Amino acid sequence: MSGDRLIDAFMTTPALAEVFSDRTVIGAMLAFESALAVAEARAGLIPASAAEAIAAAAADEDGFDVPALLRETRRSATPSIPLVGALVDRVRSRSPEAAAYVHWGATSQDVADTALVLLLGRARFFLADHQRALTAALRRLSDSHASSLMLGRTLLQPATPITFGLKAAVWYQIAAGGWSRLETAFDNAATVQLGGATGTRGAFGDKEPAIAAVLADELGLTPSLPWHTDRGRIGAVACGCAIHAGGLAKIARDVALLMQAEIGEVLADGGGSSTMPHKRNPSGCAVALAAAARVPGFASSVLAGQVQELERGLGGWQLEWSAVSDTVQATGATLAAVADTVEHLQVFPERMRANLDATGGAVFGERAMLQLRLKTGRENADAIVNAALERSRRESIPFQAALGASAEAVAALGRAEIDAVSNPDVYVREAERVRRELLAGS
Repeated sequence: MSGDRLIDAFMTTPALAEVFSDRTVIGAMLAFESALAVAEARAGLIPASAAEAIAAAAADEDGFDVPALLRETRRSATPSIPLVGALVDRVRSRSPEAAAYVHWGATSQDVADTALVLLLGRARFFLADHQRALTAALRRLSDSHASSLMLGRTLLQPATPITFGLKAAVWYQIAAGGWSRLETAFDNAATVQLGGATGTRGAFGDKEPAIAAVLADELGLTPSLPWHTDRGRIGAVACGCAIHAGGLAKIARDVALLMQAEIGEVLADGGGSSTMPHKRNPSGCAVALAAAARVPGFASSVLAGQVQELERGLGGWQLEWSAVSDTVQATGATLAAVADTVEHLQVFPERMRANLDATGGAVFGERAMLQLRLKTGRENADAIVNAALERSRRESIPFQAALGASAEAVAALGRAEIDAVSNPDVYVREAERVRRELLAGS
């Protein structure tokens, strides 16, 4: 996936496309080889002069024949083998003696897995930047509209009132919760892979603990026992991405629905139509929804690849680089689009109140019903409220007026309580309590 291709324009961001570019991938593999040589030299396994030559040769990710690496990767079913071969040639041209120590004791999967983990760390940095922008914008939105009354909507139909501040707080909690899960997965995945041919680290002898510790330190990762066929941590990253992207897509869908002209409660920056000059389309929402829709499929590929045969997987491991890269990039595209949409969102509280008033107070039927049940019992209360709702619709009068015309309702509640049925203060008060708890809960 490349952000430079029109066909992938919605599926990544420029920064994430660069993270998973050929140059950066090569750089991550070279970082492993350099750190391995340094660790082995410190442990006395290879000469210090050899480590210096290897590190010098690995310091520059440019100059490699990428088309040749690609051809050989397809032939060997791993990018590590051709990259190591090219690095050996580069080291040999500078120090023939040092070339013998390149990749000493490691296996191709050690290079590929550790490189993938390094790439995830770099991707996380860019994701976190968009996440901070999104949660800050959602907090501002929630605080600014703590008392902006609006319709709640369930099953896409009018429900009891809420505030837009509460809605933004729900969005905040979804975004913050999804990111928290993903961060945990990133943390757990940030481990070095060093197992050698079959995970025994046999080529390192008693120097293995020191080499593994220095290797992890050099790369900024956590030491770990070999995990060649244990793909749970990588799978957790993919699942974390899918959950986070799904939550973000919910926000995008909500904005798009509230932006419909018939509702008109918010307005997002967007693009126009090629033929209709009046249009202002929710483009950011469209990008977010398109990108997020692909994430579960990518993630399922990663999970399917967990079936790893014996000491080295056949096919499942090989699919991970592409599937994980696509998963993370599509998640990043979703996150960036939603963050930008929320940061520039316009909110119209007066339209929210108008849409609430347009229900004629029918949404306060729940409140009247509950109050009547305390006085008349369930069946009588339901009958009184349903009759008032029907009269309100039939005669096009407010629900409160229809309820006040019911002798049974007046006898049970009294005029003052009926007049207070459509007072939204109780909903605002309760919405504010929940709003504050949601913002504090993260």
